[in-house]
Amino acid sequence: MSGLLEGKRLLITGVITDASIAFHAARVAQEQGAQVVLTGFGRMSLVERIAKRLPTPAPVIELDVTNQEHLDGLADKVREHMDGIDGVLHSIAYGPPTTLGADFLAAPWEDVATAVQVSAYSLKSLTMACLPLMQPGGSVVGMDFDARLAWPAYNWMGVAKAALESVTRYLARDLGPKGIRVNLVAAGPVRTMAAKSIPGFSGLEDAWTERAPLGWDLTDATPVAKSICAVLSDWLPATTGSMVWVDGGLHATGM
Repeated sequence: MSGLLEGKRLLITGVITDASIAFHAARVAQEQGAQVVLTGFGRMSLVERIAKRLPTPAPVIELDVTNQEHLDGLADKVREHMDGIDGVLHSIAYGPPTTLGADFLAAPWEDVATAVQVSAYSLKSLTMACLPLMQPGGSVVGMDFDARLAWPAYNWMGVAKAALESVTRYLARDLGPKGIRVNLVAAGPVRTMAAKSIPGFSGLEDAWTERAPLGWDLTDATPVAKSICAVLSDWLPATTGSMVWVDGGLHATGM
């Protein structure tokens, strides 16, 4: 029996360690028949080592989403490994220390601007860089953390995620005529390196483990990975501009 993503060519960003949600998305995607290319930023040797832990070792392309030269050259670098892209996972976010866990009112614009550029505007930047390789039926998926609420300590990253949600809707509007879908997966907290860098993260963990109707395993990224792969597949052909919650149902229960 063929897999859900049989023959699909995917570009997956955001792998830092083998605990990363993006790593598990790449793993499940390969198990479902996809060809995967990863991007990394900064600690490239680490990302390259982690890429070898996938079921099939994946090539890694260096990509700084704030570097226009990297973005302009991305399509050519991808072509060295595969002849097109059927799906893209945007799993990129960053905020300077002043934007997370510190005084919300004291964060300077320069730091807020960095958080918004890396965490929200980059969805547009990455999508446009990949567009020359994408055909009708393509799927872009971004990683979200429900931005409807003012979470403890999340601060300006919450603002950036709200911007990401809006960028998704506008991209969906403008790329729909090209047959390309753009959606978000809003995951509950998973113990990744990125999550551990958020002050007060343990408080969010407690809310999920105590109150998610389906329960929530902080150490298991597989449910999120499977949902990402579902949105990347052909099985949601008329879904775009949407957010898929993968949080054990906590979003539906109120805080």
